[in-house]
Amino acid sequence: MLTLKGDKIYLRALEPEDLDFILEVENNEDFWEISSTRVPYSRFLIKKYLQNSHRDIFDVKQLRLMICRHDDKSIGLIDIFDLEPKDRRAALGILFVNDEDRGKGFGQEVLKLTSDYCFTHLGLRQVYANVTEDNLASIKLFEKCNFTEVGIKKDWVLVNGKFKNEILYQLINNVY
Repeated sequence: MLTLKGDKIYLRALEPEDLDFILEVENNEDFWEISSTRVPYSRFLIKKYLQNSHRDIFDVKQLRLMICRHDDKSIGLIDIFDLEPKDRRAALGILFVNDEDRGKGFGQEVLKLTSDYCFTHLGLRQVYANVTEDNLASIKLFEKCNFTEVGIKKDWVLVNGKFKNEILYQLINNVY
């Protein structure tokens, strides 16, 4: 699908072979803050999730895609979630597993491809993202990709006994 292929990366559906990759991501406590996860996932549960990942986004209200370099190495995930078809919006969440894959323009390409996919194929009017105020790399990424800061949720996320503010970013497709 050309919509999901860029100059540096491409996005693809999840495959059964992604089990170990997703298991590692979901059970990495460093990522729990951004995913609201508080407990580890079993291999069995991730396997069941993968078996159902083919379900229609309009049915399950979410879609997870693997981010791959052109050498076919999986480097991260992009989630489209909290889909609201009536209001024509969805949230985006992006994750790169290794530091060496950050700062190379992959994130910009992922957000462009995903936003275009949401606007063109899902018929959405807007996509949005929630970013904690100390996640400077994500703030820079979303702002570079023309997302607009539209609000701050005060004391929104509790991490290690301290509350963090969360910034709400929005990208509106002005074609409509």
